[in-house]
Amino acid sequence: MRPTATRAAAVLVGTALAVAVTPSAAEATGTVLNADSPTAIAGTYLITLKDGNQIDRSRADRLAQRYGGDVGRVFGHAIEGYTATLTARQAARLAADPSVATVEADQTVRVTDTQTSAPWGLDRIDQRALPLSGTYTYGPSSGVTVYVVDTGITIGHQDFGGRASYGYDAVDNDAVAQDGNGHGTFVAGVAAGSTYGVAKSASVVGVRVLNNSGSGTTAGVIAGIDWVTANAVPGRSVANLSLGGGASTTLDAAVRRSITAGIPYAIAAGNSGVNAANTSPARVTQALTVGATDRNDAKASWSNYGSVLDLFAPGVSITSAWRTSNTATYTGSGTSFSSPHVAGAAALYLAANPGASVTTVNAAIVNNATTGVVTSPGSGSPNRLLYVG
Repeated sequence: MRPTATRAAAVLVGTALAVAVTPSAAEATGTVLNADSPTAIAGTYLITLKDGNQIDRSRADRLAQRYGGDVGRVFGHAIEGYTATLTARQAARLAADPSVATVEADQTVRVTDTQTSAPWGLDRIDQRALPLSGTYTYGPSSGVTVYVVDTGITIGHQDFGGRASYGYDAVDNDAVAQDGNGHGTFVAGVAAGSTYGVAKSASVVGVRVLNNSGSGTTAGVIAGIDWVTANAVPGRSVANLSLGGGASTTLDAAVRRSITAGIPYAIAAGNSGVNAANTSPARVTQALTVGATDRNDAKASWSNYGSVLDLFAPGVSITSAWRTSNTATYTGSGTSFSSPHVAGAAALYLAANPGASVTTVNAAIVNNATTGVVTSPGSGSPNRLLYVG
């Protein structure tokens, strides 16, 4: 009997050893999106939950206790998710959790403007053909709010006439979205300035997600979108994103969910002269993605292009409000300044058609555009130029 007992003990010991070493040897891991992106921010991740799973601080903390790391921001409007500081191993383990949809490396996001000179007006978008008439005819836009998700706004600038206000500052995590860069004030002026804007009587709200250098993170942009989704009134609001970076599944999802909540988005296509299909959030098909043209209706050489674009709008040598004083102006170029033309056009449409759905707004903007006038729009691009007449 003893030899048998010895063999049984050996089997039991072997089994115990196998149980002890199995977890580390076969540790479940998942895919971490954008981990190798050149714009990835080391150690910071965006986590989203699968459909049917709601997020709150306590749930995020429980996941952190299980896999390690520290919870940062918690989102619950644009996405069900949160940010966390994790090691690469912790992120990979978290990605395998059954309740987790995606784990994505946070990335750097930047403004999309290019400095230049020689301003031209708004008059191109209220006429079908050149030459320019020197006038701009427009309708009322009061009662509609344009949310400018950018570097903040100088709300005291005279071009806003008391219609601008602070919304949220994701950079400093407060409610004072003061512009220390200028880009956001410029964009807001194109969308809704009384002199330089498309929708001259719309309200404008600054949502600061980029710092004074015009740089930010995917997480910060999502925080801004989350705030807009929670606070904007569907059918009376439009949002503008004149920013972009590398492809981001999580950022795209946040924009889509905000759109589903009833907020139209105008988004800059980007200024790299490439197909925008790999640029977020420009590639979000439910948004209005905008390329840039010059005063001769030619696509700007640096404007991104492709089938993800919906239309073009003026973006070369545009003049608008600037942050350095309440009367300052600046002239610049970029799809950043094309996009707010479209945001302003959406505001005009909503003022005339209060309560219109995103689908209706988008269709009106696209179907009303002037066709066939953009020179060399780029492979796959729609040949459509914004028209508000």
